[in-house]
Amino acid sequence: MPELNAGSTAWVLASAALVMLMTPGLAFFYGGMVRSRSVLNMLMMNFMCLAIVGVLWCLYGFSLAFGNDAFGGLIGNFQFVGLGGMGSADAPTLIGTAPDTIPIWAFAMFQLMFAVITPALISGALPDRVKFWGWSLFVALWVTIVYFPVAHWVFAFDGSTAETGGWIANQLGGWITTDGATLDFAGGTAVHINAGAAGLAIALVVGKRRGWPRDPGRPHSLPFVLLGAALLWFGWFGFNAGSALGANVNAAIAFSNTMLATSAAVIGWLIVEQVRDGKPTTLGAASGAVAGLVAITPACAFVNPIGALAVGLVAGLLCALAVSLKFKLGFDDSLDVVAVHLIGGLWGTLSLGFFATTSLNSSSADGLFYGGGFSQLLIQLIAAVSVLVYSFVVTLILATIVKATVGLRVSDEDESTGIDESQHAESGYDYSGLRIGGGSGSLFEHTTASDRVPATPREGSTP
Repeated sequence: MPELNAGSTAWVLASAALVMLMTPGLAFFYGGMVRSRSVLNMLMMNFMCLAIVGVLWCLYGFSLAFGNDAFGGLIGNFQFVGLGGMGSADAPTLIGTAPDTIPIWAFAMFQLMFAVITPALISGALPDRVKFWGWSLFVALWVTIVYFPVAHWVFAFDGSTAETGGWIANQLGGWITTDGATLDFAGGTAVHINAGAAGLAIALVVGKRRGWPRDPGRPHSLPFVLLGAALLWFGWFGFNAGSALGANVNAAIAFSNTMLATSAAVIGWLIVEQVRDGKPTTLGAASGAVAGLVAITPACAFVNPIGALAVGLVAGLLCALAVSLKFKLGFDDSLDVVAVHLIGGLWGTLSLGFFATTSLNSSSADGLFYGGGFSQLLIQLIAAVSVLVYSFVVTLILATIVKATVGLRVSDEDESTGIDESQHAESGYDYSGLRIGGGSGSLFEHTTASDRVPATPREGSTP
């Protein structure tokens, strides 16, 4: 009988905590990019995903994602409802391959954090204009009908938490070649392509912001953006390396490749900005880092270091160029969920068809550049397109239902005056104590007469 590996269990639990931190990190990343009058709403849209998805994961989400397959690889059954049937403290059910056996409880909490951040990513397509409770209902419906089934497709391997798992993880590769397998180490399809396609669909249903694209809205706090990107980069080591489900060689490879690809992506994005705009920006550096993290996610344990650099560099170049798509095609994806997560996720998943190699990981495959032919690329393409189409179509339906019932969009007046006040009766910044002019408590209280220059609002900070 396998014994619990304490080191691997500790690593997976720590990784779960790192991935949990990514959602507040994402909130800062997105929050800094919106107007100051919308920052609280953006933070709340992300924070609420922790609450809603946490409850649903316990009630039925983990079971639908990782229970024994109930219908042709499409959805799990109800064997883990209420997180029951998972063993006790005295006799924990262990999963994983010896010696890296861990309690199923650790695995369940690790995967919960993936389920939380995926709908949070979608929120970047919707700043300034969405009702908070309409968004909350959408999240509950979306994770139930889109994320939990797709997680079953991609993450539920036969014999892991259940006897039979999902079709992408276990069946798709064999349809193309006798020994084929879909490669997605940490969620390029289930998380990033899924969220990116959903972001596009719901942005189309909700519609454009008032004044867009004439007034695209400037970031109100670039320090917030860079802080959020740094927290995401930090947490992503848990996201990718934790997906090894053990303190092992694959975890170390994934950790290393995550760092390398992200570094290269920052450079790639800034090159595009320098050539196109004449200046490299802080916003570009932060966005490039996230693009690299997205792209390396499915490939992190299946490519070598040079492959990781290539994946990251192309992601930075490609995603920076893809930002212009929303202006050319006319959809208001406010914070570039499509450009970064959909395009970056597609590239990361397809890159395995080129750069995957068995030289470091025998569970990998050899891509086109390593003598493997086109079969792996075809497998990756089918997986990516299947998730993209399912997510886009079902999200379009769910968003339309929410819009027609409780409503999704705030009124024009609320959008103009500020969504923080209308939805939360709060503002992110208190300006009530600031007065231009002399006297106690004024902006000039600690200046000399020669220093007294009339203050002007910082660019992008005015509500």
